[in-house]
Amino acid sequence: MSNVQEKTDVILIGAGVMSATLGSLLKELAPDWEIKVFEKLANAGEESSNEWNNAGTGHSALCELNYTTEKSDGSIDISKAIKINEQFQLSRQFWSYLVNSNLIRNPQDFIMPIPHLSFVQGEKNVAFLKKRFEALSNNPLFQGMEFSDDPVKLKEWIPLIMEGRISNEPIAATKIDSGTDVNFGALTRILFDHLQNKNVEIKYRHCVKDIKRTSDGSWEVKVHDLVSGQIEYHTAKFVFIGGGGGSLPLLQKTGIPESKHIGGFPVSGLFMVCNNPEVVEKHHAKVYGKAKVGAPPMSVPHLDTRYIENKKSLLFGPFAGFSPKFLKTGSNLDLIGSIKPDNVITMLAAGAKEMALTKYLIQQVLLSHEKRMEELREFIPNAKSEDWDIVVAGQRVQVIKDTVEGGKGTLQFGTEVVSAADGSIAALLGASPGASTAVHVMLEVLEKCFPQRMKAWEAKIKEMIPSYGVSLVEDQELFHEIHSATAKALGLSDNLPSQVHSSDAETKVLEKV
Repeated sequence: MSNVQEKTDVILIGAGVMSATLGSLLKELAPDWEIKVFEKLANAGEESSNEWNNAGTGHSALCELNYTTEKSDGSIDISKAIKINEQFQLSRQFWSYLVNSNLIRNPQDFIMPIPHLSFVQGEKNVAFLKKRFEALSNNPLFQGMEFSDDPVKLKEWIPLIMEGRISNEPIAATKIDSGTDVNFGALTRILFDHLQNKNVEIKYRHCVKDIKRTSDGSWEVKVHDLVSGQIEYHTAKFVFIGGGGGSLPLLQKTGIPESKHIGGFPVSGLFMVCNNPEVVEKHHAKVYGKAKVGAPPMSVPHLDTRYIENKKSLLFGPFAGFSPKFLKTGSNLDLIGSIKPDNVITMLAAGAKEMALTKYLIQQVLLSHEKRMEELREFIPNAKSEDWDIVVAGQRVQVIKDTVEGGKGTLQFGTEVVSAADGSIAALLGASPGASTAVHVMLEVLEKCFPQRMKAWEAKIKEMIPSYGVSLVEDQELFHEIHSATAKALGLSDNLPSQVHSSDAETKVLEKV
């Protein structure tokens, strides 16, 4: 068969939530640009974005304790929590714009209101939680948060967790009702349906094998059609690599200087899912605990009400694990294959530094069902083994790089955009809070890769995302208006207290969002 050779404006690699978000933004900002998407699997949102492969928490730092740290003077640093909350507000605004513009429908198919709680045990942790509550509840983004160490009140909030609890150890929780459960798999599929309606060509079962620079500065992408066996070559002026854990090997193939001295550390995960509807009905919240000493931040235990396939589910986890694969559907040679002459020292330094983490991950892999049940019983004292099954979650590849603060081979937690100096190619690496902040991250891609167009695009961006370029912490009135408008558009509860809205202002924001 002869090789296919085609030109296009934009190529998106990977049909996950990041490509879906970038594609949707570009279709509003540059509607005449031709976009092609290549996905190795048969459907959109099958890897990291899939609803069974992530926690579905609309990460807004309402309950995740690792986003607030205690400083040496005993005060609580809430800067990261504020940053992540503001980033999630951007996602809410963009989704609301798409709903209000009739570009997507039925937001309840991907987002549901759910209280977010933090739950801790032990005197030291209770003292930390109280200080955290005091620091956050004075901030407009976290208004409405409640704190209690009263077992009677906690029984009201989390009956399943309190049932059968006999320990005299101090316990406490914070609760905020404006949290969400997001089905990122459903959202990804909805966005790709929308892109298809906008004439975006999405090629499933197409695996990208290589990426090379052409003489005119474009990028040539070599693609294997897994159905016909044919090799295709597609060139574009701009390429985005949004292939989850698979992004790093493709970024390395580009050969751009920015791709050097970067490695990846794969972490797998398991969730326990409740198969007893009576138990599922007793819990209605996302409840995050504190990570055990030595555990990585992505292993914070949490008991989550989820809405998957329009059905209420209950999941507990994640239990971390180790697999050398960079994708759930990847190869056992992924990790070895990612070690190159330019990153070998970085990778070796990380290996030496992270011996404790590696040991922890191996211990997690070897846990028996009963050992996992013991961890679950710290949350649900009366949990029965027969009520819980195991689900294998998605692979996460944490970025390893040399940093000024951490030195050689520092393991990074979070998401990172790596782009060429001329903005012609960008890749997304890393993990949580990932999907929740997809709109913020893709705006960062646009700023890095299309700086010369941002001025012309700014008015449209602000129409879609009214708080773009504005600090919501500093503009409390705007935050209340936006929160209320997005809650209305997305069918969420607007639980912020003491809101003083001018109906005109709210209408104005609703028209924008």
